[in-house]
Amino acid sequence: MINGIINIYKEKGFTSHDVVAKLRGITKQKKIGHTGTLDPDATGVLPVCLGNATKLCDLLTDKDKEYKTVLQLGTTTDTQDITGQILEQKQVKVTKEQICEVIQSFVGDIMQIPPMYSALKVNGKKLYELAREGKVVERKPRPITIHDITIQDIILEQDCQEVHMTVSCSKGTYIRTLCHDIGEKLGCGGCMKSLIRTKVSQFTVENAITLEQAQKLQEAGSLEEHMVTVADMFPHYPKIIVNELGERFLANGNPLRLEHIQNIEEAKQSALGEDKQVRIYNKENQFHAIYEWGDPTLLKPVKMFLN
Repeated sequence: MINGIINIYKEKGFTSHDVVAKLRGITKQKKIGHTGTLDPDATGVLPVCLGNATKLCDLLTDKDKEYKTVLQLGTTTDTQDITGQILEQKQVKVTKEQICEVIQSFVGDIMQIPPMYSALKVNGKKLYELAREGKVVERKPRPITIHDITIQDIILEQDCQEVHMTVSCSKGTYIRTLCHDIGEKLGCGGCMKSLIRTKVSQFTVENAITLEQAQKLQEAGSLEEHMVTVADMFPHYPKIIVNELGERFLANGNPLRLEHIQNIEEAKQSALGEDKQVRIYNKENQFHAIYEWGDPTLLKPVKMFLN
């Protein structure tokens, strides 16, 4: 079984589930999970976890993300993006200075109402399923953080009113809704014209590979060379190696004490450090788990990655 995280460039037209299904066919293994839904019309970074790395799916879903998007001004749609049904069109009578000011007002901790066309569930049913039935239900605003918005270009011509920008944000942020809300605040309406996810945690669009490339790499027997191991996801965590006695405790996911540790001096230093979580390796130097110091003499398991 292949274990690790692969940085897939999701192409337009694929759902996140499509990517997982394709990779299952490519790798001939079932234990695969993606790290957060990306709209079918959006492209870009989609980290996919294989084997024991699937335990990291929730961790990567929680990471901050970066997007490049184009906001089309003057058009409001039911899906909050350009693919939806047009609800209203208005003349764009704002200046570039006003656009910049309004966009920057969204930077920081804000509340955002999730769109009807989303995968969130209400009473066991996905919002987009209700939306397709013509139903609109109340959605509670959720706290999100917009870390930064960098405006690359503002085009205010007769046949083109667009804002090109890069958004760095927390998990749970809908860029479609951000575009819609900016348009509302400007008074002319707006919707998302395009979206590329450029970064999730350490995974960037420059290092992503397409499904076609993944297929060729697997056929050549070199796909694993393009994957990030679970241990490499925690490079800042101190490395702790257990001894022979400790291996028996580690194999069963039991807490570890100092007498179970081979590099005991490094362990003592990490126990006194600010970051209490560590990487645990067996005596053959194979990564097995993330543990956390309960006190300076006791390590408790957080996540086990035994093959």
